[in-house]
Amino acid sequence: MTEITAEVWPEPPLAGTEAAAVLGALERQRATPAWKCSGLDAAGLRATFGASTLTLGGLLKHLAHVEDSHFARLWLASAVGAPWGSVDWDGDPDWDYRSAAQDTPEQLRALWRESVARSRVIVDEALRAGGLDQLGAHTTRSGERPNLRRILLDLIEEYARHAGHADLIRESVDGLTGEDPPR
Repeated sequence: MTEITAEVWPEPPLAGTEAAAVLGALERQRATPAWKCSGLDAAGLRATFGASTLTLGGLLKHLAHVEDSHFARLWLASAVGAPWGSVDWDGDPDWDYRSAAQDTPEQLRALWRESVARSRVIVDEALRAGGLDQLGAHTTRSGERPNLRRILLDLIEEYARHAGHADLIRESVDGLTGEDPPR
C-alpha cells in the first residue's frame, strides 16, 4: 500500500470533465482508507471504535452547516447566514458539533431541513441556468473557480464520510442497523 501524504493526495479538478470529476472523487474516496491504514501495525489495525463526543445531533447540525456553507461560499461567494455567520470558527472550530447539545431534536431537524431546502433551490436555479459545468462565484488563491459538479461531489463526499459515524452511533443507541429504513 502506497503511503498517502498531503503531497500525493488525489484531488479532483475544480472544473474538470464529468469523467475527471467523478473519477477524481472516487480516487479521493479510495485514498481515505489507504491513508487511515498506512503506517499502522497489527495492533493499530485491530483498534476498535472507542469513546467519542460525536453525536447524531452534532452530525445533523454539522451537515446543515456544510449545506449552507458550500453553496453560500463556493457557489455564491457570499457570507454564510445565521446561525453560522456569527460563530467564531477559529476560536471554536467544533461549534456545530458541540452546540447541538443545546438544541432540541425539533430544532436540529428543522435547521437541517431548511439548509437542505436552500441548497435545493440554489441547485435547481443553477441547473436551469446552465448545468453542471457552470462555475461558482468563489475564486481560489490559484485563480480557479469550482463548477457546480465539483461542489455537489464534495457535498456527496461529506455525507458519505459521516454515514458510517451515524450508523455506529445509532446502533449504539438502540441496536438499529441496516442501510435502508423499514418499509
